[in-house]
Amino acid sequence: MCRDKFRSEANPGGPSRRSFLRGGVVGAGMAAVGLAGGPLAAAADESSNSTNSRGWRPDPDSARFTLAVMPDTQYLFDQDRIHPAPLAASFDYLIGQSTDNIVFLAHLGDITQNGLASEFAAVTTVFDRLDRAGVAYSVVAGNHDVSGDDQRGDTPYLETFGPKRFAHSPSFGGATPDGYNTWHTFRAAGRQWLVLALDWRPSAAGIAWARQVIAAHPHSPVILTTHEIVGAYDDGTADLSEHGQELWDQLIKDNDQVFLTLNGHYWPAGRTVRANTAGHDVHLHITNYQNRYYGGAAMIRLYHFDLARNVIDVETRSPWIMAQPAAQRNLLAAQEVQLSTDVDYFSLSVDFATRFAGFAPAPQRPPRPARQMVVPGTLAYWRFDGHAEGAAAGPAPDLSGRGNDLAQVQTMPGTAANALTYTADHHPNQPGHGSLRFTGGRRPAVHGTFLQTAPGAPLNAETFAHGYTFEAFFKIPADFNDDANSWQGMVSRGGSAADAGKTSDYPQEPLVTLSLSGDRELQWNVYPLNQNGPSTNWGHELPLNHWWHVAVVNDGRHTVLYVDGCPLVRNPSTPAVGLTTLAKHWLLGGHENAGQVDQVFNGWLGDVRIVNRPLRVEEFMIT
Repeated sequence: MCRDKFRSEANPGGPSRRSFLRGGVVGAGMAAVGLAGGPLAAAADESSNSTNSRGWRPDPDSARFTLAVMPDTQYLFDQDRIHPAPLAASFDYLIGQSTDNIVFLAHLGDITQNGLASEFAAVTTVFDRLDRAGVAYSVVAGNHDVSGDDQRGDTPYLETFGPKRFAHSPSFGGATPDGYNTWHTFRAAGRQWLVLALDWRPSAAGIAWARQVIAAHPHSPVILTTHEIVGAYDDGTADLSEHGQELWDQLIKDNDQVFLTLNGHYWPAGRTVRANTAGHDVHLHITNYQNRYYGGAAMIRLYHFDLARNVIDVETRSPWIMAQPAAQRNLLAAQEVQLSTDVDYFSLSVDFATRFAGFAPAPQRPPRPARQMVVPGTLAYWRFDGHAEGAAAGPAPDLSGRGNDLAQVQTMPGTAANALTYTADHHPNQPGHGSLRFTGGRRPAVHGTFLQTAPGAPLNAETFAHGYTFEAFFKIPADFNDDANSWQGMVSRGGSAADAGKTSDYPQEPLVTLSLSGDRELQWNVYPLNQNGPSTNWGHELPLNHWWHVAVVNDGRHTVLYVDGCPLVRNPSTPAVGLTTLAKHWLLGGHENAGQVDQVFNGWLGDVRIVNRPLRVEEFMIT
């Protein structure tokens, strides 16, 4: 029944000597330790019907939500060895925990040790807490709850956790005719998620039903729960069991929507990742703590999804032990408050949009007309859509109508052909669906192509005395090199500080530059009208190969740097009024030192807009 390479308890068919010795000796040991601990023993036999008064009210739209998972609780419900308090404490924790935004609980089976009606009678009173609070949850049968496959007929398990129990739950979707396989949905992060809760041994009809349920929810990510899929080795790595291989072949691998499977049955805990037929990752996790103190004490594993950060942070804790005063915990309980090994406390990196794109592609924001971007005060608006992919880039008209065209294409000597090209790549929230690909640098010599305004362009003489907003979309390539690409300018103004009579430790630097340091930090370094020295705003290190939006906003006295609409911290408090000018050109993708180009941009630049007043965040092009 169970592969020898994984550890599990034998199926009860009436207690075997092994199960009898495990149940009797471990149960006795727990009772003795509980008595030694004083309050622990008392708590173990209490099970009040109270629940947290705050209730269970998950936020269906937050990008952060939590899936709670509970594995084998069988040793808490073993013939006359009934200890409901740990289970009740875990449920009360889930009901009352508001900060984690817990949206669903999945029990992984082996609820009881022997599948007896008396054991389920004790269990059901604890699960009633969830029903009263309206918690969305699922339960599956384990090999200690039932025997055979899902065509076994009526059992105490089915009487307790069959479809009739979930009939009034909004999350319950349906069940197989036999009642042992169910499906559920919950809303989180603004979308519907599907939970398949499969029997310990689903029949061919059960597998066919599961395929139909997935097909009926073609855009929903699927979490598959059952009692057995993978088992783990002592190093935390996991592998499919024989039954798990059958589920993989018959159900999981060809259904791209299944991205996470959860099972109990074996111990220790562990995990693995397999590629499905579509070439996408499926995370397969085994979670079981029945072999630990107090039969696992109804430990819960919390899967904290964060779609903003593209991670799932996983932790394991025992609410029952957590609730005990630290001074009153016995020695064994103190070791089980929270598990922190790398199989119990870890993070998964999941690019959810990419992983789900095959069945639920994120809607593309359509391009927005240029006229909508020309807000009052716009002095220049350049965008680069509407061109053939890879074509050599030419001058860029100013779509504001102010005559500030990027009329000149400048190429450094020795630059390879097609150093500046058009591409359809763009920030997902960029108005124009296109960008310029620059392939410049300064090693071994300055090379690349950039654009600049023509002599006499009105923007050249602008002082921005009453404030300004500069915006740009950009992406730093994976081959960015701090030696070859540091201090590359996105937007800069011709003319040096020294030529303008300014004092500086770097007198030959340009009067205005929006640049990237060697550490990929944004820098807005300018010489205001009211200062002899520079005023500098700093950003932080930015990841490579990712689109960003930057905005620099000056309200007439102070300047704030924003990335993706978020204000950064290193903004100077000294008043900075306007921008000094020598009425020289502006450069897009070029940077000067002592009036000579010393660096050309390497990366992508999308829409760029310059406005002669401060804009609110909700007025940015990214909004």
